Amino acid sequence: MSRKKLPNSSTGEKIAMILSNIGTRFPEKIVVSMRSLVVAPSSSCVCKASPGFSLKTRFSIHNRLRSLRASLPLPPSPLPSPPSSSQTKPPWLHHSDMAACVNDAPRTENRKFTRDPCPGERGYSLRFANLFRPRISSPLSSVPVLQNRGKTTHIRKVVDDLDEDKEDVWLRMREEARSDVSHEPILSNYYESSILSQDSLESALASHLSIKLSNPSLPGGTLYELFHGVLAEDREIVKSVKEDLRAAHDRDPACVSYVHCFSNFKGFLACQAHRVAHKLWSQGRQAIALLIQNRVSEVFAVDIHPGAKLGRGLLFDHATGLVVGETAVIGNNVSILHNVTLGGTGKESGDRHPKIGDGVLIGAGTCILGNIRIGDGAKIGAGSVVLKDVPPRTSAVGNPARLVGGKENPVRLDKMPSLTMDHTSHISEWSDYVI
Repeated sequence: MSRKKLPNSSTGEKIAMILSNIGTRFPEKIVVSMRSLVVAPSSSCVCKASPGFSLKTRFSIHNRLRSLRASLPLPPSPLPSPPSSSQTKPPWLHHSDMAACVNDAPRTENRKFTRDPCPGERGYSLRFANLFRPRISSPLSSVPVLQNRGKTTHIRKVVDDLDEDKEDVWLRMREEARSDVSHEPILSNYYESSILSQDSLESALASHLSIKLSNPSLPGGTLYELFHGVLAEDREIVKSVKEDLRAAHDRDPACVSYVHCFSNFKGFLACQAHRVAHKLWSQGRQAIALLIQNRVSEVFAVDIHPGAKLGRGLLFDHATGLVVGETAVIGNNVSILHNVTLGGTGKESGDRHPKIGDGVLIGAGTCILGNIRIGDGAKIGAGSVVLKDVPPRTSAVGNPARLVGGKENPVRLDKMPSLTMDHTSHISEWSDYVI
C-alpha cells in the first residue's frame, strides 16, 4: 500500500503548532508523530494516534490532549450551508485508514462543548480517540470511565498543596526531572512520559504503577484507569504518597532526589500500590485487591496483604523480602528495612498479626510474630525475633529478643529512631559481643 502524501507546509505548520501547544515532545519521533496524528483544520480539534506509538508515548499523548481539551474555548459555529462531505475534508484525509474517528455528517445545530466529542469547523467533527481507555466502563475501574476525569482535580490539588508550608513535592519532582534530562539527555523520553507530560502526582503515579505491574493478560490501560480512579477519589491516599516521598528523601542517604525515589525505589512503589489495593479491599473488591498484591509480590518482591493498615510517612528501605500479614497495623513515620516479617504464629485465625506504633525502627532480617504491640518510638535490632510486646522508646535485640538494659530498667531512647535511622546506639554498649 502506497503511503499518503503528508499535508502541505501550511497544514504542517498547524500540526507543529498544535503539538507545541499540547506540550508533548517527541525528540526522535517528530516525523512519526506528524504522520500518525490526524488533525482537523481547526486548532480546537485534535485527533487520533496510530497504534505504532509505544505504551509510554500513548500515555503522554493521552494526558496532554486531555489537559488541552479541558482548557479549549467553545469552537466557532459552523457555516450556514456546509458544502458536501467530499469538499469538507482536506484532500489528505480521503481514504485514510487512520481517520476512523471522523464524522462526515454536517452539524445542524450548535452543540454544547463537552469533553467527548470535540466539535469542529466546516460541518464535521473529530471525536477524541481513546488511546487506552475502553469505550465503556471497565469492570475493574473504581469509578465509571466518564467520571474518572477530574471535575475538581485542579481545585483539590491547590488545596492539598497548601500543606502548612511544606514543600510542594510534585513541583519539586518536575524541576528535578528537567535537571536530570539536562545532564542525561538519554532520559528525556523516560521522564517526559512518566513525569513531565503528567498533569498531577496521582496521574503520574497511576501511569508509573500501571506500566510496572501490567502484563499481557492485565493491560496497562486497565490498570491506569483503576489506579487513577482510586487516587482521584481518595485524597488521603495522595497526602500519604507525599509524606512517603518526604520520608525517603529525608531519611535515606541513598535517596538523591524526590524523582529518584518516585521512579526507582521499589519499596515506595510497593507501598503506594498497597494503598490502592487496601482501598479496594475495604470496598469489598477482594479479588482485584488480591490480584494487585500478587503482581506487587512478583514485580517488587514485597508481599503486603491488602487487608493490612498502613500509616503515613513510611520508609521501606530496600524492601526486598518484606512480608506483612492481613491484620497487621503499621503506624505513622515508621522505617522498615529489607527481609522483615510481620507475621502470625501458626494456624490461628482472626486478629493475629503485629501492631507497630508510630516512629518505630525495624532492622533488617527481623521477625515480629503474633498479635503483639511494638510501642511508639521503639527500636528492633537487625535479625531479632520478637514474640512479646516491646514498651515504647526501648530497644529490643536478639533471638528471642530482649530489652536493652533489662526488663526491669530498660534504656529509654530520647530520640525517635525511625527518623534518626540509628541502628546501633545503646545496643553496642549493652552487648558483650566481641570479634
